[in-house]
Amino acid sequence: MLSSTSPEFIALCREQMVLLSQGLGASLSIVYLTKELEEVSARKTELIPIIVYPETATLRHSFNSQGLPQLSQNLLGSGSLDSIQSYIPPQAKEYFQEESVLNENKIILPFIHEGLMIGLLVTVRGDRPWSQGEHYKIERIAQTLAVGCILDQRRAWLQHQLHQQQILQEKQQDLLDSLLHQFRNPLTALRTFGKLLMKRLHPGEPNRSVAAGIVRESEHLQELLKKIDELIDLKADDFKHFQLTNDSGFLVEANLSEEKQIPLLLPGIGERDTDCNLQEIVDIVLSSARAIAQESNLQLITELEDNFDTIRINQKALTEILTNIVDNALKYTPSGGKILIKTVKQENNYSIIVSDTGPGIPPGDLQHLGVRYYRGVKAQTEISGKGLGLAIAKQLIEQMQGRLEVFSPALESIISSNNSPGSTFIICLHQEDSNSRKD
Repeated sequence: MLSSTSPEFIALCREQMVLLSQGLGASLSIVYLTKELEEVSARKTELIPIIVYPETATLRHSFNSQGLPQLSQNLLGSGSLDSIQSYIPPQAKEYFQEESVLNENKIILPFIHEGLMIGLLVTVRGDRPWSQGEHYKIERIAQTLAVGCILDQRRAWLQHQLHQQQILQEKQQDLLDSLLHQFRNPLTALRTFGKLLMKRLHPGEPNRSVAAGIVRESEHLQELLKKIDELIDLKADDFKHFQLTNDSGFLVEANLSEEKQIPLLLPGIGERDTDCNLQEIVDIVLSSARAIAQESNLQLITELEDNFDTIRINQKALTEILTNIVDNALKYTPSGGKILIKTVKQENNYSIIVSDTGPGIPPGDLQHLGVRYYRGVKAQTEISGKGLGLAIAKQLIEQMQGRLEVFSPALESIISSNNSPGSTFIICLHQEDSNSRKD
């Protein structure tokens, strides 16, 4: 099927034609490619000449009504027509007329790919017949052109696919820009409402923590929007236009990053560790979790130590880790269930334990926890999710030099139930002594 023929393939054909002319004494060589035409009633195939060598040969021969060189049936040589008749589409037979136009020795070799003819090589020599060795060389040339034709068609297909992908990405970019623009206005209004509530509610009122949560989460969303904007800007600033060239000279265009790895859009990435109280981080997560638990008819139980020292840690990253784990517990624990959040300190080791009375995690899924987009049996439930929460938590905890331990069935606790296996997630952190701590 004829597609946009590249200059590189035309140059390859010309080089081979020169070889036929100067090396083997061919007086006329023509390369045809097939072109399929879709019509209502039937599919038609045309043979299109893409190069004639020497170019002056077009002045010495007749042309058909389509402006294509008329090829005599005698061009095929004795007995050659039957050997390639099955490869020639009906529309190609008009090029082989009964009357002789050239009284020379001729060879016609089809380009075959996956059982279909994709082109023809026609070569003629008038002063002497072709020898068997010369015929073999011409077959090698035809094979070279056939391979080049296939690669050229694949190049054209890849460029078409790349172009379609670029169009799709541009549409997606426009949609993303529009959505982000529409998202900012209600987010700003939500943050403003939260601040107004904070001013009207006195310290100690139960709803003041709810208002504080609205302000805190809206500010978190604004930070995420800022990072999304930064990521979008990376496409313009840190991506360079490349051309991939293979040994055959065919070009495939692509956009590749100069950096080996694009910065991940994760909370706390790039921020310094700060001194903070672990109890305050847990309280921040609990303020939102309590509201969700109440709405979902879940009992949220806490066992929090009150003697935690100030520790040096990435506060935003730890908040995101604990939020993702608690959100999972809230999401997969059925109505009427229980969730336990517990903190433990042993010397310089700190642990935050989250247990639930949910359905538990099958053994086959435990080994895949933390793999991006993996949901296991959860994918078969009606509970929505992308399989990213635990993957983000695991990645962040590893960057903090901590670890995340998972047990299912859940470890023994005050919420243990024989009817629900549950799960237990433990965030393990180690804090250096103040004397050995390095800033």
